[in-house]
Amino acid sequence: MIKNEKIKAAEVQLTGLDGEDLGVMPTKEALALARQHNVDLVCISLMTSPPPCKLIGAGAAREEAQQAKKKAGKAPEKRKVKEIRLHLEMEDHDRDVKQSQAERILKKGDSVKFVIQVHGAKEGEAGKAWAEALCSALKEHGRRSTGVQVSGKQVVVQLDPLAEI
Repeated sequence: MIKNEKIKAAEVQLTGLDGEDLGVMPTKEALALARQHNVDLVCISLMTSPPPCKLIGAGAAREEAQQAKKKAGKAPEKRKVKEIRLHLEMEDHDRDVKQSQAERILKKGDSVKFVIQVHGAKEGEAGKAWAEALCSALKEHGRRSTGVQVSGKQVVVQLDPLAEI
Protein backbone atom coordinates (compact mmCIF):
# COMPACT_ATOMS: atom_id res chain seq x y z
CA MET A 1 0.00 0.00 0.00
CA ILE A 2 1.44 3.33 -1.09
CA LYS A 3 0.50 6.28 1.06
CA ASN A 4 1.29 9.94 1.74
CA GLU A 5 4.75 11.15 0.54
CA LYS A 6 5.52 7.82 -1.16
CA ILE A 7 3.01 8.66 -3.91
CA LYS A 8 5.21 9.94 -6.76
CA ALA A 9 2.53 10.89 -9.31
CA ALA A 10 2.16 14.57 -10.17
CA GLU A 11 -1.66 14.42 -10.04
CA VAL A 12 -4.14 12.10 -8.32
CA GLN A 13 -7.85 11.32 -8.68
CA LEU A 14 -9.01 12.00 -5.11
CA THR A 15 -11.91 10.49 -3.17
CA GLY A 16 -12.89 12.12 0.12
CA LEU A 17 -13.50 10.69 3.59
CA ASP A 18 -17.19 10.01 2.92
CA GLY A 19 -16.62 8.57 -0.57
CA GLU A 20 -17.30 11.83 -2.41
CA ASP A 21 -15.32 12.48 -5.61
CA LEU A 22 -13.01 15.48 -5.16
CA GLY A 23 -11.67 15.28 -8.73
CA VAL A 24 -8.16 15.42 -10.15
CA MET A 25 -5.73 17.60 -8.18
CA PRO A 26 -1.98 17.93 -7.70
CA THR A 27 -0.50 15.43 -5.25
CA LYS A 28 0.90 18.23 -3.01
CA GLU A 29 -2.56 19.72 -2.67
CA ALA A 30 -4.05 16.29 -1.84
CA LEU A 31 -1.36 15.73 0.81
CA ALA A 32 -2.11 19.16 2.34
CA LEU A 33 -5.81 18.24 2.44
CA ALA A 34 -4.97 14.93 4.14
CA ARG A 35 -2.84 16.68 6.79
CA GLN A 36 -5.60 19.25 7.34
CA HIS A 37 -8.11 16.46 8.13
CA ASN A 38 -5.45 14.44 10.04
CA VAL A 39 -5.82 11.38 7.78
CA ASP A 40 -3.70 9.45 5.27
CA LEU A 41 -3.66 9.78 1.49
CA VAL A 42 -3.69 6.20 0.17
CA CYS A 43 -3.10 5.18 -3.45
CA ILE A 44 -5.60 2.49 -4.51
CA SER A 45 -4.09 1.48 -7.85
CA LEU A 46 -1.11 2.44 -9.98
CA MET A 47 -2.65 1.04 -13.18
CA THR A 48 -4.35 4.26 -14.29
CA SER A 49 -3.20 7.79 -14.83
CA PRO A 50 -3.82 9.77 -12.69
CA PRO A 51 -3.81 7.11 -9.95
CA PRO A 52 -6.96 6.94 -7.82
CA CYS A 53 -6.29 7.93 -4.22
CA LYS A 54 -8.43 8.02 -1.11
CA LEU A 55 -8.46 9.92 2.15
CA ILE A 56 -8.58 7.33 4.93
CA GLY A 57 -8.14 7.58 8.71
CA ALA A 58 -4.73 6.25 9.84
CA GLY A 59 -6.08 3.19 11.71
CA ALA A 60 -8.59 2.40 8.97
CA ALA A 61 -5.87 2.31 6.30
CA ARG A 62 -3.80 -0.16 8.29
CA GLU A 63 -6.85 -2.31 9.05
CA GLU A 64 -7.94 -2.27 5.40
CA ALA A 65 -4.45 -3.41 4.33
CA GLN A 66 -4.52 -6.24 6.89
CA GLN A 67 -7.95 -7.37 5.66
CA ALA A 68 -6.75 -7.39 2.05
CA LYS A 69 -3.62 -9.34 3.01
CA LYS A 70 -5.66 -11.85 5.01
CA LYS A 71 -8.11 -12.31 2.14
CA ALA A 72 -5.30 -12.83 -0.38
CA GLY A 73 -3.61 -15.37 1.88
CA LYS A 74 -6.64 -17.62 2.06
CA ALA A 75 -6.29 -20.01 -0.84
CA PRO A 76 -8.97 -22.59 -1.40
CA GLU A 77 -8.18 -25.68 0.61
CA LYS A 78 -6.73 -28.52 -1.37
CA ARG A 79 -8.28 -31.92 -1.05
CA LYS A 80 -6.14 -34.37 0.89
CA VAL A 81 -5.47 -37.86 -0.42
CA LYS A 82 -5.62 -40.46 2.34
CA GLU A 83 -3.99 -43.79 1.58
CA ILE A 84 -5.51 -47.02 2.86
CA ARG A 85 -3.29 -50.11 2.64
CA LEU A 86 -4.89 -53.52 2.26
CA HIS A 87 -3.73 -57.14 1.84
CA LEU A 88 -5.53 -59.94 0.05
CA GLU A 89 -5.14 -62.18 3.12
CA MET A 90 -7.19 -59.81 5.33
CA GLU A 91 -10.17 -61.10 7.29
CA ASP A 92 -13.66 -60.01 6.19
CA HIS A 93 -14.15 -57.91 9.33
CA ASP A 94 -10.90 -56.03 8.67
CA ARG A 95 -11.99 -55.38 5.09
CA ASP A 96 -15.31 -53.97 6.35
CA VAL A 97 -13.48 -51.71 8.80
CA LYS A 98 -11.25 -50.33 6.01
CA GLN A 99 -14.28 -49.78 3.79
CA SER A 100 -16.14 -47.85 6.50
CA GLN A 101 -12.97 -45.84 7.13
CA ALA A 102 -12.85 -44.94 3.43
CA GLU A 103 -16.53 -43.99 3.52
CA ARG A 104 -15.88 -41.64 6.46
CA ILE A 105 -12.93 -40.02 4.64
CA LEU A 106 -14.99 -39.49 1.47
CA LYS A 107 -17.88 -37.96 3.47
CA LYS A 108 -15.38 -35.55 5.04
CA GLY A 109 -14.40 -34.36 1.55
CA ASP A 110 -10.98 -35.96 1.12
CA SER A 111 -9.87 -38.45 -1.51
CA VAL A 112 -9.06 -42.10 -0.75
CA LYS A 113 -6.28 -44.08 -2.39
CA PHE A 114 -6.54 -47.84 -1.96
CA VAL A 115 -3.25 -49.74 -2.17
CA ILE A 116 -3.78 -53.53 -2.19
CA GLN A 117 -0.61 -55.57 -1.67
CA VAL A 118 -0.41 -58.62 -4.00
CA HIS A 119 2.16 -61.25 -5.03
CA GLY A 120 2.21 -62.43 -8.62
CA ALA A 121 -0.15 -62.30 -11.58
CA LYS A 122 -2.89 -64.51 -10.13
CA GLU A 123 -3.19 -62.41 -7.01
CA GLY A 124 -3.07 -59.29 -9.22
CA GLU A 125 -6.33 -60.33 -10.87
CA ALA A 126 -7.90 -61.03 -7.47
CA GLY A 127 -6.68 -57.64 -6.21
CA LYS A 128 -8.15 -55.92 -9.26
CA ALA A 129 -11.51 -57.64 -8.68
CA TRP A 130 -11.44 -56.56 -5.03
CA ALA A 131 -10.62 -52.95 -6.01
CA GLU A 132 -13.57 -52.98 -8.45
CA ALA A 133 -15.80 -54.31 -5.65
CA LEU A 134 -14.62 -51.52 -3.29
CA CYS A 135 -15.32 -48.88 -5.94
CA SER A 136 -18.84 -50.19 -6.56
CA ALA A 137 -19.53 -50.43 -2.80
CA LEU A 138 -18.46 -46.80 -2.31
CA LYS A 139 -20.07 -45.37 -5.48
CA GLU A 140 -22.65 -43.36 -3.52
CA HIS A 141 -19.84 -41.54 -1.65
CA GLY A 142 -17.10 -41.25 -4.28
CA ARG A 143 -16.14 -41.80 -7.88
CA ARG A 144 -12.95 -43.13 -9.39
CA SER A 145 -10.43 -40.53 -10.45
CA THR A 146 -8.02 -43.15 -11.76
CA GLY A 147 -8.49 -46.55 -13.28
CA VAL A 148 -7.48 -49.66 -11.37
CA GLN A 149 -3.72 -49.85 -11.82
CA VAL A 150 -2.10 -53.25 -11.44
CA SER A 151 1.67 -53.30 -11.06
CA GLY A 152 3.94 -56.12 -9.89
CA LYS A 153 3.29 -55.99 -6.14
CA GLN A 154 0.27 -53.76 -5.74
CA VAL A 155 -3.12 -52.73 -7.08
CA VAL A 156 -3.94 -49.01 -6.78
CA VAL A 157 -7.18 -47.08 -7.28
CA GLN A 158 -8.15 -43.57 -6.13
CA LEU A 159 -11.65 -42.35 -5.28
CA ASP A 160 -12.64 -38.68 -5.09
CA PRO A 161 -15.65 -37.52 -3.04
CA LEU A 162 -18.90 -36.80 -4.87
CA ALA A 163 -19.98 -33.83 -2.74
CA GLU A 164 -17.61 -30.86 -2.46
CA ILE A 165 -17.50 -29.31 0.98
